[in-house]
Parts: sequence; C-alpha cells; structure tokens
Amino acid sequence: MICLGLEGTAHTIGIGLVDHDGNILANRAEMYRPTVGGIHPREAANHHAKKIHPLLLSALEDAGISLSNLELIAFSQGPGLGPSLRTVATAARALSLSLGIPIIGVNHCIAHLEIGRIVTHCRDPVLLYLSGGNTQVISYANGRYRIFGETLDIGLGNLLDKFGREVSFPFPSGPLVEKAALKGSELLSLPYTVKGMDVAFSGILTAALTLHRNGSRLEDLCFSLQEVTFSMVTEVAERAMAHLEKDEILLGGGVACNSRLQEMVSTMAEERGADMTVPPPEFCVDNGAMIAWTGLLMHRSGVRMGIEDTMVEQNMRTDSTEVPWLSPGTTA
Repeated sequence: MICLGLEGTAHTIGIGLVDHDGNILANRAEMYRPTVGGIHPREAANHHAKKIHPLLLSALEDAGISLSNLELIAFSQGPGLGPSLRTVATAARALSLSLGIPIIGVNHCIAHLEIGRIVTHCRDPVLLYLSGGNTQVISYANGRYRIFGETLDIGLGNLLDKFGREVSFPFPSGPLVEKAALKGSELLSLPYTVKGMDVAFSGILTAALTLHRNGSRLEDLCFSLQEVTFSMVTEVAERAMAHLEKDEILLGGGVACNSRLQEMVSTMAEERGADMTVPPPEFCVDNGAMIAWTGLLMHRSGVRMGIEDTMVEQNMRTDSTEVPWLSPGTTA
C-alpha cells in the first residue's frame, strides 16, 4: 500500500509518499515566508493552495508512480492554523473522492513522533517536541501518547521567531539566532520559568527584548536565550524519562535542528545511560512523509474515516488520539 500524506498545519505545505514498509518514496515541501512580520494565516493558506499541485506532481515523479498507484490519502487534521488546515483538508478530500480511495486525518504532533521512530529506529522514546506552535514532552503510556510537560503560553520556536522579528532577523529566525549565539559568550540574566513539568516563554521574551533595548550585545542575547530555554526543556524532558523509566529520548520539530539543543540533550542522555536520537532535518520540520506514515499505521490498525469525519481540529490534543497500532499496557 502506498499512502499520500499532505501536511499543512502552519507555514509549510508538504507532500509525502510512503509505502507500507515505511520506505519514504518522496518528501517535498515549500515554506511560506512572510516579507514582514509573522505568519499571516490567510496568506499561508493561499500559498499552500498554489503549491499543492506542483508539489504533488514533483513527489509522484520522485517516486516514479502515478495517482493510480495511491491506495490511501492522509492529511494533517490538527492542531494548527485554521486556514492552512482547511486548505489541505479540502485537497485531501478532493483526491480521496476523485480517486475512490480511503482518507484518514492525522494528529500532527503524533506524526512527529512516529516519523522519528521509523527513521531513527528508536523503540519507546520520550519525544521532546519543539516547534513554532508546539512545545511538548510526549511519550506512550496506557494506550495513548501522553503529554508529560508542555508550554503554558507560546512555543519555543515562536519565542525565537518573535525575538528575531524584533531584532530585524528574517523569518524563520531560529537558524539566525543559533548562528549569532555562536559569537556570544556572556550569560545574561533571563527568567528560568519551569513550573513543575511545564515551561513558559513569554516572560523570557519580554526580558530579552528589554535587555536589547537597553543595549545588551545581540550575540550575548542569542547565546543566553538558547542556554536558558534549552536548559529548561532538557530539565523537564529528563524528569519525564526518570518518571517513565525510559532510556531513549527523541527530538522532533523545527527547533530540534539546533546543534546546541542537540548537544545539551545528548549530554543529559549520556549521563543517564540513555540514548538520544534525532531525525535528519527534513523529518524534524513539518513534512508530508510523517503524515503519510502515521496514516498508514492508523489504517492498518483498523482506523477508518468517512468524509464527514475529516473536519479539522485547530486545537487537537496529542492525548485525544487513540493509538491502536500500539498495545495498551505495553511499551511502544
């Protein structure tokens, strides 16, 4: 069985083709990049609508197949920006109906975990999921993927983008913050906001921008932002590993591409006698292959949807989705 996966939760439109063995046949993506400010949801949706068809043709060409070879359509059902989600869902429904093949809506957060598992061959990890809109510590327990810690306000990627926008970095700002941080050396005083297993970033953003206005060196600010926020998420991830007695940690989401974050988490894992795994960058960021693979897992475990079941859910929770491809009471 070959599944076509359509990803479109925020700024990226992705098309992936995956077979039933987990072989990734194609993985194409285009990012909407606003010229001013952050993501404009309607403009992102318009971008996706224009790019879906050429991306689909490119993905089919990469895989050496045609539409007639497809047996399943999967799409990102949530969480995400409403206009982006609806654009991709409409395309998925149209393909399903025109080709006469099943359709499945996929939980975007779970898809990050599942693509990480298949490409890194990790078994039963704690996922440290860090992106623009999401910051969560996720792992399997008692029949579902559970959230063991999360942001109480904005995502870590959102923090980096908002800070970058204020200091005139283009979108996305994370890679530029990372580059500037390499030239920083002074650890400036920023709030370390860990509340139990949860974190908060909005106060750190306010403090960093105040220091910027007061003349602090930009490179030191970027260095400090990374050191403080990455320490926070590493701390809560380690506590989740201890609580669950798990010896694998998987990184996912766009922020997971950051080398300093990988270094911190790797050191933590090594000190615990655990393993850290991180997918290649194209599978850390939003991508269609992760949607296709998770759709295949759902379908072969018996999940079925009609068109009436494909309404998008902007606020879909990780733990709202059953995972019947894993057995309750067992590890992943």
